[in-house]
Amino acid sequence: MPPSSIDTIRFHETPEGIDLALRVAGPVVRALALVIDVLIRLAILVVALPLLALPGVGAGIFLLLLFGLEWLYPVFYEVRHGATPGKRALGLTVVHEDGTPVGLSASLIRNLLRVVDFLPLLYAVGLVSCLVDRDFRRLGDLAAGTLVIHHTPPQPQAQGLDVPPRRPPPGLPSALQQAILAFAERGRSLSPARRGELAEILAGPHGLRGSAAVAAVEGWAAWIASGAGDAPALPQPNPRGAQPPP
Repeated sequence: MPPSSIDTIRFHETPEGIDLALRVAGPVVRALALVIDVLIRLAILVVALPLLALPGVGAGIFLLLLFGLEWLYPVFYEVRHGATPGKRALGLTVVHEDGTPVGLSASLIRNLLRVVDFLPLLYAVGLVSCLVDRDFRRLGDLAAGTLVIHHTPPQPQAQGLDVPPRRPPPGLPSALQQAILAFAERGRSLSPARRGELAEILAGPHGLRGSAAVAAVEGWAAWIASGAGDAPALPQPNPRGAQPPP
């Protein structure tokens, strides 16, 4: 089971062999961030309305400001801070698909294509694109190779779990082990119902449900994080009188 099927986390392996966990943002939180940015731009325009009273140049300055707010405002904040004020307020950031900070060319592409995403009205094309794409990308993101992700502070590592290590089932693929560690790192921040749901996805094939699945997955994570791997089982003592193998 690939880790991408667990919640909204996407894993990317860096050239150094480090796995980055990117939690992609859905269309609802992105729409709320857009509303905040629109309100900020409207507030700036309202403050700048007296410019129209300036004879000769007032209207030109106001139109330049309008152009800058519409096209350069998002590019400036994404390149400089990784996100517009609206996205930052909701804990979002824009990155390349490999998790690196977004660059100028990618930001320009994703924002220029907002014209297409807006069609025919109120970002209808962009919304459809977000709903059909597994990473919730609109057309601008697809063309620029970018993702909008939740920027979360570092979570405690699985080693810090106050649970005894539990030997996982043999032959777990590395992708599933990554998903188990990701669950352990952020599972305590989820609701009990969500924790149980994700744990059952991971442990369900082994016949575990509910709290038993949560306990099992956390124990597996502690075992994996300890580096025990698939170590052989401890030898059992010989029955009395039995001869050791040759």
